This record gives sequence, structure tokens and C-alpha cells, in this order.
Amino acid sequence: MTRPAPPADLAPLDRLLAIMARLRDAKDGCPWDLEQTFETIAPYTVEEAYEVADAIERGDLSDLKDELGDLLLQVVFHSRIAEEQGAFAFDDVARAINDKMVRRHPHVFADETYASLDDQKQGWEDLKAVERAGKGKAQSLLDDVPIGLPGLTRAVKLSKRAATVGFVWPTVQDVVAKLHEEVGEMLVEIEAGDLEKAKAEIGDVLFVVANLARTLDVDPEDAVRATNAKFVRRFSYVEQRLAERGKSPAQSDLAEMDGLWDDAKAAERA
Repeated sequence: MTRPAPPADLAPLDRLLAIMARLRDAKDGCPWDLEQTFETIAPYTVEEAYEVADAIERGDLSDLKDELGDLLLQVVFHSRIAEEQGAFAFDDVARAINDKMVRRHPHVFADETYASLDDQKQGWEDLKAVERAGKGKAQSLLDDVPIGLPGLTRAVKLSKRAATVGFVWPTVQDVVAKLHEEVGEMLVEIEAGDLEKAKAEIGDVLFVVANLARTLDVDPEDAVRATNAKFVRRFSYVEQRLAERGKSPAQSDLAEMDGLWDDAKAAERA
């Protein structure tokens, strides 16, 4: 026997919590929702965060509203699973972030003052270091940089953390020189035909590129997303021009497509 959904006159967040509790009800909940775990839901959580970023990138505020709701659902879902295990509930999640934000903003909620924005950022990092030490978990400065982050983002965070103790290339020119060095090592392995070693060297190149981005205060994920969008835009131009000639890309060749690609670049610069 079906039961009605939680009443619409509930406060929106209370209603969402009630809906999730109902979906996870062992007797008459949703079979799919009931079989989910932290591990199976985690990929959706990451995906929803990217969809939030995509809506922001496109400047679509209506979509952003919907995507933020989807991301909030992920928080509620994880919290519900934890509550069923007796670990914590949604209120504990909210309480923890409330306390953290107050603790990390002593210049707003206490008497701390910072002389500059850089000092404030350093204060934030100092407070995070104190929190890490208090947890008693991290044996290394790098231990709690999440493994599940996108590779370039994690590379930035790892190098940023190491930079706090002086393990950092001093100048942009030093990073660029290291990049040339790593590219050279990669080419040696490619020419030698050792693909496993070439793979490792490609990783080194990407790590240095992430460092270069951090040094220039560029988010490498933002940069590569912009390049991906540019590639899609220009390749779509190539497809359209070929279609006007009665062709598909498979019926063309590299020389023709490369010429159209150059046309697309010229059109963007005009």
C-alpha cells in the first residue's frame, strides 16, 4: 500500500529529509535507494558537483538552482545512510560545518585581525593545520589530501601543501624549466618505445603543469574545461563546413579538416 509523500507545507529542508527517510524505509521504500551505500553514491556526488560547476560556467542560474538541489540531495543521502548506522545525522553535519566556519573566521566572529588578504589566507591554513593535528590522523603533511580528487586538482593541493614548508620552485621560470626537463624525459621513453615508462613521464609532465597553473594562480581544471569547450566548438565548426560540402569527417582527410580548423580559429579571433 502506497503512502502519500511528506506534506508540501513542511519546511523545504525538513521535507527533503523526510522524503529521503521514506525512500530508505526498509518496509516500503525504494528498492534502488535501499541498496545504495556510501561507496555506490560517491560517484554521483562527484558528478553532481561537476554539474554545479557546469551550470556556473554556462551562466545558467535556473540550471544552477536545480543542480544545487541535486548536490544537496547527495548530502542528505549520505547523512541518512550514516544515521541508519548510528554514526551521525544531517543535523550533525550542519552543526560541524557551522562550528568550522565560525572557528576559521576569527576576524569575523572573534577579535582576530589580519593586515592583508594574504595574511588571512595564511591564517586559514594555520587553523587547518591545527585541526589536522587535533585529529591525530595525519602523519605526513600530505596524508589528508583526498585521494578521490580529480588528478590535476589533487596535484595542485599536494604541491600547495608542500609549498607551506618551503618545498616549492622559487619562480615561474624554474617551473617552466622543470616542465621542459620532464617533457625531454618523456620524449626519451617514447622514442625508446617503453610505454610504461612513458606513462610515468606523462604523469610527471602533468604534475609540473599543475604546479605551473598553481604558481600562476590558474585552476588547471578550469583551464582544461575551457580548452575542452573550445575543442568542441571548433570541431563542430569543422563538421558543419564538411556537411555543407556533403561530407562527414570520416569522408574527409586530415589536411581538409585541419584547414577548416584554422578557419574556425580565425573566425574566433576576428
